[in-house]
Amino acid sequence: MLDESRIIKFPSKKFGSVAPIPTIPGHFATNHSHINYYIDLTTMKARATEAKAAAHAFAQQYISNTIVDTIVCLDGTKVMGAFLADELMSAGFISMNAHKSIYVIQPEYITSSQMIFRDNVVPMLKGKNVILLMSSVSTGVSVSRGAECIDYYGGILRGVSCLFSAVKEVPLSLQGQQVSFPINALYTPEDIPGYRSFTREECPFCKKGHRVEALVNSFGYSEFAVPK
Repeated sequence: MLDESRIIKFPSKKFGSVAPIPTIPGHFATNHSHINYYIDLTTMKARATEAKAAAHAFAQQYISNTIVDTIVCLDGTKVMGAFLADELMSAGFISMNAHKSIYVIQPEYITSSQMIFRDNVVPMLKGKNVILLMSSVSTGVSVSRGAECIDYYGGILRGVSCLFSAVKEVPLSLQGQQVSFPINALYTPEDIPGYRSFTREECPFCKKGHRVEALVNSFGYSEFAVPK
């Protein structure tokens, strides 16, 4: 069970209107790295007031300089995606699609976590200006997969937004070209004192024989049982 007594909350230095981010210090494993803080984004994705505040902050990053037709939501961010679409449209945001609206969609996952979009959804991507919305980015691998999927279906990636990102940019291959793509994050390691991410081989906790407390991902926290 998640020990709420260990939670430490940190505010965003750049976006003061969003809720402080709950974290737990320790030794945790993601799919791609080991980290020394678990960042709990559950309520920010599921609670309407927090999701709306996050969406308002995301919208400020695009209102003046980016055309958006479609928001692709990963990591259970569809509530925020709907609020983000509403924020952009309320601001008189320009859309290139025929309906003068914004699509909010999410991929389907098949074998080996491969992302696909069904034929009835592809028109919402092909030729459209797309924002990729995620909850957290630790290494950038998930960003690459999402971007490749959008590119494959003919979407034009215009922005990557996430609640927390450990990296500022990610190298991507888009439309046959290698680009370094910036990540628009509400929280960064600068907001969490001492936050670190390691490969499994470089993890100092593992080198000292400290067990991994829990497996963490975009869905949450699964504690490992302590051997008796």
